[in-house]
Amino acid sequence: MDAVVTGAGGFLGRYIVEQLVARGDRVCGICRTPSPALESLGVRIVAADLRDREAIVAACRGAEVVFHVAGVAGIWGPWQHFYAINTLGTAHVLEGCRAHGVGRLVYTSSPSVVFDGRDQHRVDASAPYPKRWLCHYPHSKALAEQAVLAANGHQRLATCAVRPHLIWGPRDRQLIPRLLQRARAGRLRRVGDGTNRIDMVYVENAAAAHLQAADALLGRNGVHPSDSPVAGQAYFISQGEPVNCWEWIDQILALAGIPPLRKSMPTRAAWALGAACEALYAGLRLRSEPPMTRFLAAQLGRCHYFDISPAERDFGYQPRISTAEGMRRLAQELASPGQP
Repeated sequence: MDAVVTGAGGFLGRYIVEQLVARGDRVCGICRTPSPALESLGVRIVAADLRDREAIVAACRGAEVVFHVAGVAGIWGPWQHFYAINTLGTAHVLEGCRAHGVGRLVYTSSPSVVFDGRDQHRVDASAPYPKRWLCHYPHSKALAEQAVLAANGHQRLATCAVRPHLIWGPRDRQLIPRLLQRARAGRLRRVGDGTNRIDMVYVENAAAAHLQAADALLGRNGVHPSDSPVAGQAYFISQGEPVNCWEWIDQILALAGIPPLRKSMPTRAAWALGAACEALYAGLRLRSEPPMTRFLAAQLGRCHYFDISPAERDFGYQPRISTAEGMRRLAQELASPGQP
């Protein structure tokens, strides 16, 4: 199979590429900069930015399936930045698929596209998009997801969206390092009463879900996407076992030799602080990220876990790497010299 992976040099993208290569697929990776590590695996690298329409469209030539993983995440920043990369960049990928007759597109979305700040208990794909957005990232991702799912069935393109939640594991340069940095600086506080449960997913499981979804898009006869229950659908992906948010964070801190959190604040207080910080930073036009936002307060203080049974039913997803094994592998990395 000939596959194109956008964001191939990123955290999740690299694991998807490695799993494709391991099973014998031919891979073209789209990265913002050259990647000798991926080239050493036999991956053809195209250095391009999602905002470069011509380059992205051209890179889709010859692909049977595209994994659109690239995007910009964050809780702060100008709307145009998120929209140009996450929303318009996805439009460029869709254009490339249509221009070159690509048969399948798997889009890496996020559960935050249906998060409105309230508790989420075993939410499924029927959950609506919010009427209000707490930050630009989920809004821009939701617009992109809607475009991808709406494109299903047009010009024989089969599409689906995968929504992995809180991806973690070795080689992470975002979630775990930021968590440890805040804790070491004394800027990490427990938000809420410490009982909120959350979903998360080990990175190799998230990558495997993408490959399984892509394979399932072929349909039962391997030819027409209309035979596949996956086509046009969105799927939550997690470890399948919600964890206590703050117990899990303390476990991660312990792996790095950091004491458990002692300080805390009520969710309402964190929300009010976030609103105040947003107003201050917006008023002063500060580009740095505020220490708290409403979105961050809600993510830290509320429950958010999801129903992954549709993914289990439709393409056989199962978290192959257990949480305990994932934590063991993460501990090995954090114990290595030079790690965060």
